[in-house]
Amino acid sequence: MSPKPERAFGSDPECLGILIVRDLPPSYAAYRRRLLTLAYKFAKLDENIREQYTDASSSYSFGWSHGKEIMNGKPDLLKGSYYANPLIDRPSVSSQQRKEWPEYYAQNIWPKPDEKGVEGFEEAFKDLGKRWLFTSSSMPAIRALSVFGCFDVTAEVDQHLANYEAEDEPVDSWCGFHLDHSLLTGLCSAMYLSSGDDDFSEPIEVQSPSKSSGLYIRTRGGKLTKVSVPEDSLAFQTGEALEIATGGKLRATPHCVRVGSGVADPSKISRETFALFMQPDTNQLLSPSVTFGQFSRGVFNEHYERISD
Repeated sequence: MSPKPERAFGSDPECLGILIVRDLPPSYAAYRRRLLTLAYKFAKLDENIREQYTDASSSYSFGWSHGKEIMNGKPDLLKGSYYANPLIDRPSVSSQQRKEWPEYYAQNIWPKPDEKGVEGFEEAFKDLGKRWLFTSSSMPAIRALSVFGCFDVTAEVDQHLANYEAEDEPVDSWCGFHLDHSLLTGLCSAMYLSSGDDDFSEPIEVQSPSKSSGLYIRTRGGKLTKVSVPEDSLAFQTGEALEIATGGKLRATPHCVRVGSGVADPSKISRETFALFMQPDTNQLLSPSVTFGQFSRGVFNEHYERISD
């Protein structure tokens, strides 16, 4: 491994488990802003409209998901997510594979083209995801994924809603500490938005509600560290599948999102971001006895067991 990825993803105590890629094409900023603004608007749609774009059969791995995921032992009501594959709407796999692994091989679900307030959502989602992959494809860390054969991608656009009292909110108040189960996860810089005059007006971009708001990770040595991703940059962090596949040489990165202290009225601000999950085919062995599909099934059962009963 080259020096920079090794410093980021290695096992030494000071390694962060995250790598920042800078100097992206100038057009990236517009694609990011467009999608994250539409994500905010989607979350403002009436609940009965949003629920039209859910898919329980895929463990909510396609389309809209809110309050379905278990985090810290209870439903995560502060995060709304929209999942899709930005490269292909319906993966070319056998009917048996699609039936066995709907979490990865179901069909994309998109808002209607004329859904008021979120026109262009599908195009914006695909545009950012495709350009992201094109930009990162020359990275040694991404090229190294070829050892796993053909790998798949799933993207997630998130809105975190701040409803905690600022005085005593926990460090993982916006999104609990967890490990991604991908090989690598790409992250864009978060955008903080505040509501306009009505649900269909343009949201207003605001500063982070607190100096302590944002993404936190634990270094390989266990130190809690706040990570700031510049607006013109991407971040990549290691997932649990990569840790298993490398026998622990590349460890997964524990991370969470914090509202922050000293926020006067956090309920008026949301945190929007976009994540790209890169994972192998479900039949790919991570260890001599466990495929990625078998491993990820356990993860889904853990996070959705109470919802699916």
